[in-house]
Amino acid sequence: MATKLGTGDQFPALTFNLIDGSSITLPDDLEASYTVFLIYRGHW
Repeated sequence: MATKLGTGDQFPALTFNLIDGSSITLPDDLEASYTVFLIYRGHW
C-alpha cells in the first residue's frame, strides 16, 4: 500500500507519456521550485 508524503518528504520521480509522443518526468523536468501538476482523468 502506498504511503502519503509528509512535510519535507521528497516527491517520488514519476514519468508520464504525453499525447505528442514525448514524456515528462516529475519533478526532474520542472523549472520552478513550486508547481501544480493537474491530471484530469475523464470518464467517457
